[in-house]
Amino acid sequence: MNSITIIGGGLAGCEAAYQIAKRGIKVKLYEMKPIKYTEAHSNKNLAEIVCSNSFKSNLHTNACGLLKEELRELDSLLIKIADETQVPAGQALAVDREQFAQRVTEEIEKNELIEIIKEEVSKINKEEITIIATGPLTTGELAKEIAEITGQDKLYFYDAAAPIITKESINFDIAFYGNRYEQEKSKSETEEEWRKRIEKQDASYINLPMDKEEYEKFYNELINAEIVTLHEFEKKEIFEGCMPLEIMAKRGIDTLRYGPLKPVGFDDPRTARRPYAIVQLRQDNKEGNIYNMVGFQTNLKFGEQKRVFSMIPGLENAEIVKYGVMHRNTYINSTQLLDNTYNLKSNSNIYFAGQITGVEGYVESISSGMVAAINACNKLRGESKTQFSELTMIGALAKYISTENERFQPMNANFGILPELGEKIKDKKLKYGKLADRAIEALKRDIEGIK
Repeated sequence: MNSITIIGGGLAGCEAAYQIAKRGIKVKLYEMKPIKYTEAHSNKNLAEIVCSNSFKSNLHTNACGLLKEELRELDSLLIKIADETQVPAGQALAVDREQFAQRVTEEIEKNELIEIIKEEVSKINKEEITIIATGPLTTGELAKEIAEITGQDKLYFYDAAAPIITKESINFDIAFYGNRYEQEKSKSETEEEWRKRIEKQDASYINLPMDKEEYEKFYNELINAEIVTLHEFEKKEIFEGCMPLEIMAKRGIDTLRYGPLKPVGFDDPRTARRPYAIVQLRQDNKEGNIYNMVGFQTNLKFGEQKRVFSMIPGLENAEIVKYGVMHRNTYINSTQLLDNTYNLKSNSNIYFAGQITGVEGYVESISSGMVAAINACNKLRGESKTQFSELTMIGALAKYISTENERFQPMNANFGILPELGEKIKDKKLKYGKLADRAIEALKRDIEGIK
């Protein structure tokens, strides 16, 4: 055996392929596109991003920002390409999704140690070292095979994607540019000084203010709009982090105003006052001609999306180039099945990576691909496992998904899964900064033992 098999050419699979080849080991990377697509995929390239184009915050004091720092230290190919293809998004790392997928594909294709096999896999050779990175949309015969290997029933949650609209169709008599808090008028500014400042602001977000009457009309139409009917076999379990807007709204009339439509940190240039609610649009490509509706993941029917979202001031004539969709996502009960190297406890040849493991998010998936790849190489070479410190975000995620939990749900990177500091710090930013500093120091110690 002189090669490692990877099933799935998404974020986790591509990162794993690169890391294995980097260590001089051959890779057989199976990807069913373009022969077959899932209901959410349409791009023939590897590492296709189907939901938001944001890799979240780059800040050191943000959990996902810390995770990206750790991955950069470990020479992550996908984070490197994300940095190269980024588009303006304030403190977040957002990418041009077409360029990102194309660049990843180019890098994987040109690597002589990686053989890309374009076919659908239905059976897994349990005698070969294999990383299963088929993603949260794993279906069909392979899903049955995974269920057989793991001895577990499949678990489902729902992931909803937001609509994308053209910039030219936005009404800028109402819409305005600005990042939260930076756009807001400070107490020391006169109104004239504030207006001059925000006129020059070249921000990453377009904002759509709503008054009370506009918001309530929108709200009432939203909660009564028609949604796509789910299939009988789909369990109605919704992951909190990707909850459809209309489901969230039904929790109460002000729920959205404390969530994705939160107006804090903005002043409406028309009134110089804080709006009642605000909708944010985030740049979705490098050219800046299409924008993603932030937090508007939805399961509304396409016609209803056009009707209801056009009620938002500034979007009266919005051109929706990609409607929001909701799709079934699959994950295994990793807490019972995997160790903290993403290795299957019942078969040491099998590793899992990506959202199928219960790590939720792009960067988190890349992280799991990294850990699985390093340890698959160790397995092939007869070496001991590389277990990242739980003080690192990479290690904390691996520990979270491998620690028994009766109420296991997919998890994003967050500071709550890191061990506490030895001191109590009330200032949250200061506390997170210290946790992040400690994580990077721990990672550097871990790196010394990685081959």
